[in-house]
Amino acid sequence: MTKSELIARLAELNPHLYQRDVERIVTTIFDEIAAALARGDRVELRGFGAFSVKRRDARQGRNPRTGASVDVSEKVVPFFKTGKLLRERLNTGN
Repeated sequence: MTKSELIARLAELNPHLYQRDVERIVTTIFDEIAAALARGDRVELRGFGAFSVKRRDARQGRNPRTGASVDVSEKVVPFFKTGKLLRERLNTGN
């Protein structure tokens, strides 16, 4: 499901809201999650999962084409861990 499909579905399920308002709500939620992760905070949505960031240390990598060693700098990557209810829902097919 894409962001636009999510907005359309939420607008369909909530006919009392304008689509532009639903779009603003979804965008604001995603922006706040991204801002929290950029600050290094953890975002937990009970029953769904938790977003956090993990640090990958700098290391020596290898260019697969030439085989030459390359320095790979430290990185911060997003990480998502599913919540118990979501895991159960996926595994029971409901």
